[in-house]
Amino acid sequence: MSSRRSTLEPDVLIASLIGPRPRHSQPPSSLIGGGGAEGRGEAVCGKEGAMAAVAQCVRGALRPRFPLLSFSLRTSPRLLCVATQQKNTGQNLEEDQSQSQNEQKVESNSPEKVLTEEKAKLEEQLKEVTDKYKRALADVENVRQRSQKLVEEAKLYGIQSFCKDLLEVADILEKATESIPKEEIKDDNPHLKSLYEGLVMTEVQIQKVFKKHGLHRLDPVGAKFDPYEHEALFHTPMEGKEPGTIALVSKIGYKLHGRTLRPALVGVVKEA
Repeated sequence: MSSRRSTLEPDVLIASLIGPRPRHSQPPSSLIGGGGAEGRGEAVCGKEGAMAAVAQCVRGALRPRFPLLSFSLRTSPRLLCVATQQKNTGQNLEEDQSQSQNEQKVESNSPEKVLTEEKAKLEEQLKEVTDKYKRALADVENVRQRSQKLVEEAKLYGIQSFCKDLLEVADILEKATESIPKEEIKDDNPHLKSLYEGLVMTEVQIQKVFKKHGLHRLDPVGAKFDPYEHEALFHTPMEGKEPGTIALVSKIGYKLHGRTLRPALVGVVKEA
């Protein structure tokens, strides 16, 4: 059985025994012979001689085990060369194909992978920059609104301390006019009459100046008690008055542009 298999399949056995041949196994033309037809003939003769020597060695190695195979090698010395060339050619083709496929895969996958990573990085940077930009806009808008509010309040309430000082003057003028007896104001007493009229005119004028700058009086007799505008000095029951209303104003209050500058000092009605 083994001798028959060796006779039928000599190419496979020889190729497996010899192994792959190097790509550049042929000697250069300069070593074999000169150029032209004579050089090529010498190269062919040298090649056939080398192959015949290899076949002889293989026959000597295979003769004890495979006599038929050694006989076939003796009759056809070129068989070894053909099998070796076929095997080397097939291996070289497979290596070239696998290498080209790997290179194509690497070349096709590398740009896509790089572009995908670059896209992810750019999207992340865009998200961070957009978030920072929105936060910066919000901060700038808050600062602008706060600054605008402070400027408006400075314009409105910049004279607050000055108005407080003038309120004392207004209180003194009001007390001065109230302290003069009305029955004494007659033509027989022109000096007192002139003094009274002068005090009244001064009080009216100062109230006009107060209104011009947004300062208004608080005289809440009969109004509901408001802790933001009034300050209760006492509580007293009073018939005909609703509990929680103001029965008496001890001192006039003032408001500057809607903000209480000085609360009115009042007496509040309580239940009997």
